Amino acid sequence: MKRVAIFISGGGSNMVKLVESMTGDHPARPVLVLANSADAGGLAKAAEMGVPTAVVDHRPFKGDRAAFEDALQAELEKAAPDILCLAGFMRVLTAGFVSKWQGRMLNIHPSLLPKYRGLHTHARALEAGDTEHGCTVHEVTPELDDGPILGQAVVPVLRDDTPDTLAARVLVQEHRLYPAVLRRFAEGDREMLRLSAR
Repeated sequence: MKRVAIFISGGGSNMVKLVESMTGDHPARPVLVLANSADAGGLAKAAEMGVPTAVVDHRPFKGDRAAFEDALQAELEKAAPDILCLAGFMRVLTAGFVSKWQGRMLNIHPSLLPKYRGLHTHARALEAGDTEHGCTVHEVTPELDDGPILGQAVVPVLRDDTPDTLAARVLVQEHRLYPAVLRRFAEGDREMLRLSAR
């Protein structure tokens, strides 16, 4: 049975879906939900679901990313996870940290990578006149929003979409895609998974 730690910064809706999926014959179980702020709404949700939680507030480490990541690593060592899932974790991790977990760390990103790395992905897709948008689960590498793609879910862009309406439809697909990819990844399957909202 694989042990999974999940990093969050906010409400943790993807974390909730991952935790809910890890039951029955699933090859993994959640062992830790870690947030970089005690205000993260997902912490209470994780606790309600019986998952241990921890907080490593990034603010006291201002300007010392290595010390922040040492504190993250210390929490991970206590939980001893096999897989690390980033689920709306809004801190950029250094190559030093990522290299320790490379091949075992997943992230979900709200665009069809390699398009639109970074922020404001929905607005950028609309500005570009894209007819399709979506989300990607990928292995984390030192390059931002790079790394082998493990799964994508596609949504059509509608004529009257705003960044908010598009984001809401993509989030529905994130909640389908991330649990499906995690299950396959925990089984050792790194084949690309494609889902469509059509």
